Amino acid sequence: MTEKIYTNPDIYTINVPLPDNPLKNLNCYVVRDGEETMIIDTGFNQKPCYDALMEGLAELQVDLSKAILFLTHLHSDHVGLAGALSPKATYMGRVDYTYFIDTIQGTSWDVLDHRFAKEGFPKEAIAALHATNPAIAFAPNETFSAIPLEDGDPIQLGRWTFRTVFTPGHTPGHMCLYLPEKALMFLGDHVLFDITPNITFWNGMENALGQYLNSLQKIRTFSVKTALPAHRKTGDFYARIDAICQHHQLRLAEALRIVQTHPKSNAYDIAGHMQWSMRGRDWDHFPMHQKWFAVGEAIAHLEYLMAQGKIRRFENESGMSCYI
Repeated sequence: MTEKIYTNPDIYTINVPLPDNPLKNLNCYVVRDGEETMIIDTGFNQKPCYDALMEGLAELQVDLSKAILFLTHLHSDHVGLAGALSPKATYMGRVDYTYFIDTIQGTSWDVLDHRFAKEGFPKEAIAALHATNPAIAFAPNETFSAIPLEDGDPIQLGRWTFRTVFTPGHTPGHMCLYLPEKALMFLGDHVLFDITPNITFWNGMENALGQYLNSLQKIRTFSVKTALPAHRKTGDFYARIDAICQHHQLRLAEALRIVQTHPKSNAYDIAGHMQWSMRGRDWDHFPMHQKWFAVGEAIAHLEYLMAQGKIRRFENESGMSCYI
């Protein structure tokens, strides 16, 4: 199902469903100027996503051999079908493309599993999540070629020159895409309007939450009249940035209070004391893959507090991470 949402350049959305996922959908954007087409993000490597994406592209009569693909970041709901499209060219931020290659060919998942185990996540659950975690289960089957991008790089589409905006935080190399003449920005997952982007621990990325908050302030300096997020609906761009910042300040205060109340706890236990929007379910009844995201977010907030000198992490006699 496609919908035209903007004129000159012409911008369409393809509603790509994300089955059994709280994100619900991906907004795949198709941008056109004359004979030139750009597709932004793809959906999971999953049949319902593939079917919806291909149906939408067919409805818009997109010739993939002449189209370009821009990927905002490495998460599987954005790059899952990149290898299945065979566009004229694929563009992706250099940092995230490097991380993506390592998720397929390297040891990044092993490093992440080890860190989560040290933070108290049950080892048997970590192993089971490799089959059910959508970040793994619905990732591309293999690597794909991409033209790596840096902050401020141009992408030409017909008469229009888009500019990349490096916004690390949600992932190490997340990128937005900005059209200055129209004050229009494709946001990826950097700013979402009715859900809060997940900020988690990344191997080799120092203080992900600190970088995310800095990236929010960076894009706040842009003139944005049309804000196009990767999931669900749009809204007031500047007010939403303020609300997200306030959310994380409250989260940080909550995490600090829990560490002070329950000293020497690990991140898994600290996450269990935090408040999450899970339809009234308590921690013991969370789906395990949602616990995985929650613990990652708890770690990001704990690392921010450590960077501020408000708490510290140490290893107990069993080699587990603890916070005081």
